[in-house]
Amino acid sequence: MTTALASDIEAILRGSHSNPFAILGPHEGEVRVFAPQAAEVAAVSGDRRFPLERVHPEGFFAGPVEGDHYRLEMSSGDRTWTAEDPYRFGLVLGEMDEYLLAEGRHRQLYEKLGAHPVTHEGVEGVAFAVWAPNARRVSVVGDFNAWDGRRHPMRRRLGPGIWELFIPGLSEGALYKYEIISAHGERMPLKADPVGFLHEQSPGTASVISKLPDYSWQDAGWMSGRAERQDRKAPISIYEVHLGSWRRGGENEVLDYDAIADLLVPYLTEMGFTHVEFLPVSEHPFTGSWGYQPIGLFAPTSRYGSPEAFARLVDRLHGAGIGVIIDWVPAHFPSDAHGLGRFDGTALYEHADPRQGFHQDWNTLIYNFGRQEVANFLQASALYWLDRFHIDALRVDAVASMLYLDYSREAGQWIPNQFGGNENLEAIDFLRGVNERVCADHPGAITIAEESTAFPKVSRPVSDGGLGFGFKWNMGWMHDTLGYFRRDPIHRRHHQNDLTFGMVYAWSEDFVLPLSHDEVVHGKGSLIRQMAGDRWQKFANLRAYFGFMWTHPGKKLLFMGGEFAQDREWNHDQSLDWHLLDDPLHGGMQNLIRDLNHLYRDQPALHRLDCEPEGFEWVDASDAAQSVLVYLRKSDDGSPPVVIVCNLTPQVQHDYRIGLPQPGPWREALNTDAEAYGGSGVGNGRIEAQEQSWHGRVASASLTLPPLATLVLVPA
Repeated sequence: MTTALASDIEAILRGSHSNPFAILGPHEGEVRVFAPQAAEVAAVSGDRRFPLERVHPEGFFAGPVEGDHYRLEMSSGDRTWTAEDPYRFGLVLGEMDEYLLAEGRHRQLYEKLGAHPVTHEGVEGVAFAVWAPNARRVSVVGDFNAWDGRRHPMRRRLGPGIWELFIPGLSEGALYKYEIISAHGERMPLKADPVGFLHEQSPGTASVISKLPDYSWQDAGWMSGRAERQDRKAPISIYEVHLGSWRRGGENEVLDYDAIADLLVPYLTEMGFTHVEFLPVSEHPFTGSWGYQPIGLFAPTSRYGSPEAFARLVDRLHGAGIGVIIDWVPAHFPSDAHGLGRFDGTALYEHADPRQGFHQDWNTLIYNFGRQEVANFLQASALYWLDRFHIDALRVDAVASMLYLDYSREAGQWIPNQFGGNENLEAIDFLRGVNERVCADHPGAITIAEESTAFPKVSRPVSDGGLGFGFKWNMGWMHDTLGYFRRDPIHRRHHQNDLTFGMVYAWSEDFVLPLSHDEVVHGKGSLIRQMAGDRWQKFANLRAYFGFMWTHPGKKLLFMGGEFAQDREWNHDQSLDWHLLDDPLHGGMQNLIRDLNHLYRDQPALHRLDCEPEGFEWVDASDAAQSVLVYLRKSDDGSPPVVIVCNLTPQVQHDYRIGLPQPGPWREALNTDAEAYGGSGVGNGRIEAQEQSWHGRVASASLTLPPLATLVLVPA
């Protein structure tokens, strides 16, 4: 044995060799095998058997073998088994894959990276590939090799810094991670697969070998009409759901995807929501993060079942005519040892400088959006959910934190961009690229930004200088209006602008009006608890608020439990309190939301011009003394207008005259004070508008305004 070969063998034994294919496998008539689990090894080629010599007591075998197509026969004690030699197989990734990965332009990156059960050179097994350009050595470890990083070191593809290995004989269900030695010889904590398709349930942190989701979709009808259902002129009413706590079993156990579908699909249908939005379903180690600190951006969480079961849930929702939105989190990632942080011993996915790479609010790491491979990884994740799970929209979390370099930072804690400004130009380019790619690859799919600042043109096309989102959450509207309804009605006369100010900027973006999970956690209390007044007034206030929200320009979003006035603050470890529906006030609230959804969908004036100034007019916003608002919603298809009246004091107001756009009969299409909703039953029924000018309108009518209520009037 040459000195050089002896040195290479020692490096294999110590797990430090960076080029295992140069040593292991067939070499000029000799086969070399590292098998510390075996006492004896032979190579079997055809009907011939070639015993290999144990050239190192720690389990390195070598010897002459005729033919490259052989199997290994190994024995230890009285046990004998055969296996293919991973180091006799050729390259897995093609040249074009290598080129696109190096360029950061591989849209289906997930088809090449990760762990894929395949047939390679006629043999079944699993092909592994991972990006770790600065590593000295990368190995696949798992329950199939005693988590021994010496046994399956990978081949490095020099161009993109990808490491690959085909391990014959492996199949789905095996646990695995990557063992990485940094360029400085540091052994990193075992890493989960960044492109893994299935992960262990917590507290386990391993990836699980799983093929790409293979599901026979039945939603062609939905997909063909999706673009129209998600257009700016469509009624979009979103029910936001945390899958682990919407409903639970009798012993407080979480339900699986199929059991959730059995309950959720008919519920959404009955309630009239057009869409459901799931808090992040990407795999996440800490349940208390609600999914907002994900590790597996290509894996539906296994808490509720398999990827195929998640696909069935989406398919069943589509079959019922309900769109599916998922929260997607590209802004940051957790610093868990098995995650992306210092993945190959360097700041690979994150910025090295904590002023750019560490999120102080959440103790998380920030992606380096300017690195093409990182941007490609994230873009591929976005496309994966649309490609493989027919997701209709991505609600992109924490966009504001991505847009600004000084987000939640004091002076001196951030680095300006090349022009001296605070905009994160790399993140802006990344978001534009993702949004353009989603629109190009999946017509009809949309993205929605959670963005809380006045950054311009968030929901405008990239071609018009915008970020390219379909919609933006209207956080300002939520903050102002929720603050208003927290106030005692005696003080509301001084805060009428909290309800009217939103119309100053209503057309600057295409908005979603959100009452999300963020408003019912961290000590804020439930929506019903945040309302002013005694118990009856709290319910009346919330009913009036919902009436105002559903008739205000903008698409709608309501977090689960709000629809029946969940009383306690949301707890992700418990089911919603469905027993509250036995109380007429809670049951009445649910009735109201159902009727509001159907009214919103049935009345074109309430949705077709949600995003256009032509669809809204103030009739009278000046009566702050009595906390009354009157406004008009219109359509562009010739359908009749809708007039909305809000009385936001506890006093019934008699003979209150309002202007109307036309004389003749009108009726109350909805009254939030109706007895069916738990109200006092004060109302008007049928109304006759006279040709008497009022509020600048050609006609008017005298109404009785119920206490703390919203009325919706339509021509009879």
